[in-house]
Amino acid sequence: MKIIDCKGLACPKPVILTKKELEAMTEGELEVIVDNTAARENVSRFAKNQGLDYNVNEKEGLFHITIKKSGEASCKVIDLNDKNLIIMITSDKFGSGDDKLGTALMKSYLYALTENDIKPEKMFFINSGVKLTSEGTEVLESIKTLESSGVEIFSCGTCLDFYGLKEKLLVGGVTNMYSIVESTNGASNTIKI
Repeated sequence: MKIIDCKGLACPKPVILTKKELEAMTEGELEVIVDNTAARENVSRFAKNQGLDYNVNEKEGLFHITIKKSGEASCKVIDLNDKNLIIMITSDKFGSGDDKLGTALMKSYLYALTENDIKPEKMFFINSGVKLTSEGTEVLESIKTLESSGVEIFSCGTCLDFYGLKEKLLVGGVTNMYSIVESTNGASNTIKI
């Protein structure tokens, strides 16, 4: 049985590590050790969504999730080859409410996107979202990883000017509203964050 220790890891790392390990296995058992209920639920839900048998045991305040993979089971892959997915990042925070939490969630979202099999064709950073592509950002590595995997990264030129960031852009190119409208109108799916 393979064991991966995910104690102390923040979302979404326990799920990503579990997914990678399961993809590397043809069959057998994987035990994932986590130390919080959110990670327990996320890893369990991932296993369930993959159609894998799993069970959870609590020992000394830790959750041990045992996942069984048979030779015919494999992690589901969604084929979106015909899809033109665009993601619009409209803020430097994910969601509304506490700014510190919103910053942490955005960092987690962009990292999770780098680890996902499905990538958008393009990402547009508008309004305060341009702060994520410019000097001082904590998510530069994730955005550069997305760009190197083929995702086109664009920041709104008007927005960069507004925030005084045009000379501080570190990743991707500068675009305008007409190009954004043209791309989103031609997209099969546009997600606004």
